[in-house]
Amino acid sequence: MKGIPRAPKVLDALIPLVFLIVLLAVNIQVFGTDGLSGSNQIVLILSATVASLVAIYRLGFSWETLQEGMIKSISAAMSSILILFLIGALAGTWLLSGIVPAMIYYGLQVLSPIIFLFAACFISAIVSVSTGSSWTTVATVGVALLGIGKALGFEEGIIAGAIISGAYFGDKMSPLSDTTNLAPAMAGTDLFTHIRYMAKTTIPSILITLILFIVIGLNYDTGGNVDDVKAISSVILDKFNITPWLFVVPGLLLFLIIKKVPALPALLIGALLGGVFAIIFQPEIIAEIANEQGSYTYLSFKSVMMALYGEISIVTDNAIVNELLVTGGMAGMLDTIWLIVCAMIFGGIMEESGMLIVLAEAIIKKVHSVGSLIASTAATCVFFNITTSDQYLAILVPGRMFADVYKKRGLMPENLSRTLEDSATVTSVLVPWNTCGATQASVLGVATLVYAPFCFFNIISPFMTILYGYFKIGIRYIEPEEELV
Repeated sequence: MKGIPRAPKVLDALIPLVFLIVLLAVNIQVFGTDGLSGSNQIVLILSATVASLVAIYRLGFSWETLQEGMIKSISAAMSSILILFLIGALAGTWLLSGIVPAMIYYGLQVLSPIIFLFAACFISAIVSVSTGSSWTTVATVGVALLGIGKALGFEEGIIAGAIISGAYFGDKMSPLSDTTNLAPAMAGTDLFTHIRYMAKTTIPSILITLILFIVIGLNYDTGGNVDDVKAISSVILDKFNITPWLFVVPGLLLFLIIKKVPALPALLIGALLGGVFAIIFQPEIIAEIANEQGSYTYLSFKSVMMALYGEISIVTDNAIVNELLVTGGMAGMLDTIWLIVCAMIFGGIMEESGMLIVLAEAIIKKVHSVGSLIASTAATCVFFNITTSDQYLAILVPGRMFADVYKKRGLMPENLSRTLEDSATVTSVLVPWNTCGATQASVLGVATLVYAPFCFFNIISPFMTILYGYFKIGIRYIEPEEELV
């Protein structure tokens, strides 16, 4: 009869983590930004293998227990996986219908290179605050803004950085956001107290971000000119039936999300309506994608189905436009889903065996001041984003771990809820194998490590909250006169 597993030590937990970090470093050197195609997934599987060997032969866990942990971890990511499939389908029908080309066309008429990065960040922030979802924002207006930026001559990494910075501002500040509701629930405060308190660090972070994008826009050499933009606009106008009626679909999707319709049915409705609008407004594109003879009903069914499930590309005589008019449908999300599953396998073994908790507890022991407590919380959230590959776990586990610590140190719970969001929510998108990082890389077609250096808001936010902690700015105490020493 197998004995009771022993609690892991810090050294036990470090073995698979160090293995993962070293192998990922080697993998990046060899494959670079192509890691999403399969090599990152294999690294995570090999790291999960090392973790399971440690858990079985050093700690005494059974394979059945670890397998249950893996299945539980993968199950937690299933909603994200289903959303990914529908985002792929939505991208396909919104291209086929001309919705995304229309956004690009009208955007080119009003956005100049000087203000583009600022506008991309600001627009993404407004939409994300309205919807409460960074994922939906990036998959809709974000895709269009990427096309506009590329047409204006910007590199895709900096465009994606501006879009993601704005999208995650909204994800943090919107009362409709799931993470914005989860963080105060874990810390023990209410939603609107959390949002008001979080504004103290979030607003300075987004203002610095917007200033940076203004400065970059003023000094960025796009290498393009007015004639290029006019040519791109002309090609889109010739290829598609561009009309403001196409904005009915994204408008309805925005309305559904604001009305708190769950993400899965809302995205499905958006994808299917995109197909309907393609049939109504783009008969020539329908015929081109179907690429055969037949009745319009037959061609419509075939082309819409192709847009939903697989890769479609619309060809013009302009190479730049051709790059914008490609989408992978549901199938285009499979590499990302593969990566998420592999990451959740690794995270599931690490969590089930207790190795994640022992590492986090080792951090808590080093806490001696307000600044170090907040810095430790932020570091723990980033650590869980890297190791569990899920932003919800990066909020849930540190939230449970630190709630009593903050209380014992005389700190109001909103200090904790703010720190959770300032670090866990925003840094998830900077990790290539995290569900958020993998998703945004797949949706935008820009590798995580390419856009990450330009996600200024996401980088600044955790440092801002740590800075506030060390300088005791905006720190709320249970007893106003009590300080942590």
